Amino acid sequence: MVQKREAAVVALPLFHVVGYKVEASVQEFESGLGKKTYLSLIERKAEIQHRKNDHILLIQIYPMAADFIPQTDRFTNIVCCEVSELGNVPLQMASHTVAESKYAAYTHIGPESELSLSYNYLYGEWMEETGHVPQHYDFEVWDERYQPESPDNEIDIFVALKG
Repeated sequence: MVQKREAAVVALPLFHVVGYKVEASVQEFESGLGKKTYLSLIERKAEIQHRKNDHILLIQIYPMAADFIPQTDRFTNIVCCEVSELGNVPLQMASHTVAESKYAAYTHIGPESELSLSYNYLYGEWMEETGHVPQHYDFEVWDERYQPESPDNEIDIFVALKG
C-alpha cells in the first residue's frame, strides 16, 4: 500500500538531460518497453558526457489535448541522465532541456506497480485542493532508493505547475 504524504511546491532551475526518447502510451511503456529502455540506458550511461550523477530520470511530456488519455494515447517518454552541460550525444540518444519551473514534488513509497495511485493523488485531489494547474510534463527520479517491486521503493515525482 502506498504511504500517503503531502506534496510540496518547489522551484527547480533549468536543467539538461541526455537519454532515449520513446513515443508510447503508459500501457505500451509498462508492457516492457520502459524496462527495456531503462536497461539500455544503464548499459550505455558511461557514454553520456558530463553526467551529474547515477540517477535515472523519466520525463513524460504530454500533448495539450483535452481528450488526452495517458493510458492509451502516445506521448513522449525520455529515459535519461541529467548532465551539467550538453556535449556530444551518443548514437540513438537525444538531448532535452527542461525549463526552470515550479513543481509539485512528491515521493511515492511502495511498489512501482502502485505508482498510478500517487499520480492520481497529485493530478486529482492535490491539484483540486491547492488550486494549482499542471503544465504538460512531469518527471520521476530513480536513484539509489529505486527498487521497483519492493514495498520500500521510493520514487520522487515532480509535476510541472503553471504560473
